[in-house]
Amino acid sequence: MLSSHPAWDTRMTFPTQGPTCLKMEAETLPHCRLAARPYLPGQPCPDTVAQRGPGASGCRPLPPSGKMSGTSTKRAPTTATQRLKQDYLRIKKDPVPYIRAEPLPSNILEWHYVVRGPEMTPYEGGYYHGKLVFPREFPFKPPSIYMITPNGRFKCNTRLCLSITDFHPDTWNPAWSVSTILTGLLSFMVEKGPTLGSIETSDFTKRQLAAQSLAFNLKDKVFCELFPEVSEEIKQKQKAQDERGCRPQALPLPDVVPDGDAHHGQNGLPLLNGHAPGAGPHLAGLQQANRHHGLLGGALANLFVIVGFAAFAYTVKYVLRSIAQE
Repeated sequence: MLSSHPAWDTRMTFPTQGPTCLKMEAETLPHCRLAARPYLPGQPCPDTVAQRGPGASGCRPLPPSGKMSGTSTKRAPTTATQRLKQDYLRIKKDPVPYIRAEPLPSNILEWHYVVRGPEMTPYEGGYYHGKLVFPREFPFKPPSIYMITPNGRFKCNTRLCLSITDFHPDTWNPAWSVSTILTGLLSFMVEKGPTLGSIETSDFTKRQLAAQSLAFNLKDKVFCELFPEVSEEIKQKQKAQDERGCRPQALPLPDVVPDGDAHHGQNGLPLLNGHAPGAGPHLAGLQQANRHHGLLGGALANLFVIVGFAAFAYTVKYVLRSIAQE
């Protein structure tokens, strides 16, 4: 499955001075992170130096960063690559509801995702494309999250400020996986809490953007390459809509439509203040006929009430007369 990603080579190379020794330093790393640090041949490990004292024969450990670029620059991306490969296998085996995610074949540190709008939300029927950008130090540092498809909840192509992003490294947990990140994103998306990178729009606007997201995503080359099945699904939906000769399903209108706001009715025609333009005389005639029917129905109902009361009064009078005669 992963062989199609040549850039995901996890083999680590070290300087050619000879064999190296690896010393696990789990106790010295925060958050119980396990990491291996190489030392040059002939050098004792740090615990040996500590036991013998600083004047002991041997060597010094390699500097933690920068000076041995052949080692330090490969160690972090290798750790990130191994972890992201595990998350990829896990997310394929146990997908996140409403979400699909794929890394770029040329760069595993950049993942793209597509969110299907959950039912009973303003996002229902929409497809929302975004990306995760992981640092070289992942999983010890959080990723950046972006939304690409217009959605009415987040700004497009803007870093989002969430507790699972690089805006809050202090709250990040290295045990969180890609599935955890995407689940948290969806949970915050369907809420209305403000944050840096979020916007406020009406539910009507969100439904409009959900209907427009299908055509928007098909114009994105990366989206179509990473999610061919989703792209085909969108094309089938558009084809079915074209065969029915109608636009996307009519969106529910608010109780009061402001003057000048145009919406679409169930027949696909734009509505202005709840009525279709160009249908003035015909619509007025229908409204007048309905008004006449309503008046006639009300008069008949009143007549029946009066007749009923008269019949009741006559019956009571007849009964009283009969009693009096007896």
